[in-house]
Amino acid sequence: MRKEKFLILSLVSALMMACASSPGEIPMDLTAAEMVQRAQEASDKNRYNVSLEYYETILDRFQSDTEYVCTAEYEIAFIHYKQKKYQIAKTEFNSLLVRYDSPDEELLPPQFKILSLKILGNITEIENKKNKNKPTGEV
Repeated sequence: MRKEKFLILSLVSALMMACASSPGEIPMDLTAAEMVQRAQEASDKNRYNVSLEYYETILDRFQSDTEYVCTAEYEIAFIHYKQKKYQIAKTEFNSLLVRYDSPDEELLPPQFKILSLKILGNITEIENKKNKNKPTGEV
């Protein structure tokens, strides 16, 4: 009987946590700024999946707003960096940097280029340390 109660409580808890980890349907009337705010709040609480949903929604709904697109792309890459998904983050940061290799670079928010380059440098250092600590396979 105790095992059954424990199992039921575990299932209920898991369901509640699953519901809490998603923003559900994101209201259509939210502005990009409101979504960024909610995404930041979720990220601050380590609710990265929720944060990613908001940023992905920004990319879907505000495709023509380069400032918010850059913001969302940078933050998505940064979340992956914080999660130590370095290869994904590296690809995403490099993809964002491609935007800055255009005649319209001056219209883009400069902070994301600077930050992306800095974090790519951090990732390179992390990778170099890992490679340095790997056994060489020499006998």
